[in-house]
Amino acid sequence: MSYQTLSYAVDDDGVLLLTLNRPDQLNAFTVQMANELVEAFTRASDDDAVRAIVVTGAGKAFCAGMDLSVGGNVFGLDESQRPTLADMRERLTEQAIHEGVRDTGGRVVLSIFNCKKPVIGAINGAAVGIGATMTLPMDIRVASEKARIGFVFGRIGIVPEACSSWFLPRIVGISQALEWTYMADIFDGHEAQRGGLVKCVVPPEQLLEEAMKIARRIATERSAVSIALTRQMMYRNSAQPHPLAAHEVDSLAMFYTSVGDGKEGVQAFLEKRPAQFKGKASEMPPFYPWWE
Repeated sequence: MSYQTLSYAVDDDGVLLLTLNRPDQLNAFTVQMANELVEAFTRASDDDAVRAIVVTGAGKAFCAGMDLSVGGNVFGLDESQRPTLADMRERLTEQAIHEGVRDTGGRVVLSIFNCKKPVIGAINGAAVGIGATMTLPMDIRVASEKARIGFVFGRIGIVPEACSSWFLPRIVGISQALEWTYMADIFDGHEAQRGGLVKCVVPPEQLLEEAMKIARRIATERSAVSIALTRQMMYRNSAQPHPLAAHEVDSLAMFYTSVGDGKEGVQAFLEKRPAQFKGKASEMPPFYPWWE
């Protein structure tokens, strides 16, 4: 598939470089970009040629937030509707709700959350509003010294979107999440690192190299099935009210990986050689996805 707002390129190591590609608009977010991101993450999740994903922005910015220059409701919402929580729970996939009510950033974030592949965010410049919240379901975030991050929703009288009220407190703690969203300030990568949002801050010319290094190690040295299971287990089990729920899933995951790539992993360890894992994320164990 060809994209109008994205660049999609997979290298020989199985790393997908997914680039937000509206540089003249600082990669401002649109409904079209949202739809293309959902398609891209869904496609990558099911493609065994993709083993890890790096997301960055073309030009000077990562994503400068929603494109506020469009006419009508700038968030693409249907103002003629009066949706209720019952509508969200019972009609979520109906066209009227899907296109006219659902938060577009949330649809993107959920596609990242559901992805079987690890996702590394390479924040190269401005990451504001949805530009910041779309990075939250990415597993590891690396920032350039030129990164500027802001959860700025309070400045324009709206609320944090893109499921960020679920992700951000889990990443940085509720007090830090509230401070950043209340203050709605734009801060640099060092403040993001101090708050626990990013792994490290590097010079601009080293950003992609650092992100790709992380992605390539996962892509070439780890079992695709083990990684896919680990990713979903961490996100979903950490939200369970009792560890027994994690134990139930852990037990099944251990059983099926131990009779799959685990055998090769143990043998490689004993023979002191790199493992040659054969498992495919497109062929998950029969209990996956356990949450459905």
